[in-house]
Amino acid sequence: MDSVPAQTHQGFKEAGAASASHLTTTTSLPTKVESRTAVMEALEDIVYGSAAGIVGKYIEYPFDTVKVRLQSQPDHLPLRYTGPLDCFRQSIRADGFLGLYRGISAPLVGAALENSSLFFFERIGRSLLYSSGFAPRDSELSLSALWFTGGFSGAFTSLILTPVELVKCKIQVPDEPGGGGAGAGAGAGAGGQRQLKPIPVIKEIFRHEGLRGFWHGQLGTLIREAGGCAAWFGSKETTSKWFRGRNERALLKRGASQEEVLASRERPLPLWQQAIAGASAGMSYNFLFFPADTVKSRMQTSPIGGGGGGGENGGKGGATTVMPKKSFGEEARALWKQAGIKGFYRGCGITVLRSAPSSAFIFMVYDGLKKYFPMA
Repeated sequence: MDSVPAQTHQGFKEAGAASASHLTTTTSLPTKVESRTAVMEALEDIVYGSAAGIVGKYIEYPFDTVKVRLQSQPDHLPLRYTGPLDCFRQSIRADGFLGLYRGISAPLVGAALENSSLFFFERIGRSLLYSSGFAPRDSELSLSALWFTGGFSGAFTSLILTPVELVKCKIQVPDEPGGGGAGAGAGAGAGGQRQLKPIPVIKEIFRHEGLRGFWHGQLGTLIREAGGCAAWFGSKETTSKWFRGRNERALLKRGASQEEVLASRERPLPLWQQAIAGASAGMSYNFLFFPADTVKSRMQTSPIGGGGGGGENGGKGGATTVMPKKSFGEEARALWKQAGIKGFYRGCGITVLRSAPSSAFIFMVYDGLKKYFPMA
């Protein structure tokens, strides 16, 4: 009530100027705040997604090395490994346990890029759905929409991830007798297996195949990431929603009020439920599109400058016939001819197994950092 006399005491001219100034300030402030919030959310996605990806990669990398070695066995030679345990034994006997971490520097960079990109583009996908009017701004997206944003995120991330995975696969797979190795010419040593390093491999790929060579296997990565990330985000949200419903029913059964139930929605799930939701996401991601990943790995472990993973290169006495690189379809047909449907699932069990703890930690670290160390 006292504000009216105070304003009229300043005169109509000053009041009008003050009102105009106040109007300008209040209308421009939300735009600045929203802009700053969007930038900080993007920074959260990049920083916290990178940290979560690095943690997950250290957990899963030895299993990933075994998976790639199982997937990339040549189709013109007897199988070198009879299964995951045999691959573990042979790998540890040849290089020691730390040999399973061979070439981890590039995948650590890749894990940081992958996870920061996934969370970043998934948020972009959500924003697009809201801005297009698909859902009201303050409402939750449906589960089908969340699966869509996951696929949207994976499709864009595949473009970033393919070059990193190409280098990783060539380092992980040792030279095979008969020329089935991964990186011919990239830092060969005398005698036994070559200890490939990221920089020499990158130089060798560029020298033989140019910039385009870094996206060899892009179709396989696109299928795996678009489909797999739809399952990754979708499964995590589906499982989390189921747990929230379960927890709310338990509260109501104990006689909790409606206010207490609503307040529980603002709290994070218990850690064990977060872990199960994250684990289900990782297992769905890896299992559903594993055949595409197998074909991609075979393409990316072919010798630099020639032949597919199962090509006919490698004669006696070290003679090598350089074969044209196989397309995704050609590699898939060669694998089907060699091993049938089972060939597409080599290493699937160990991959799904290692993805459970890895993915659980990725989501727990990412969600925990965003909750306890918010930037926005």
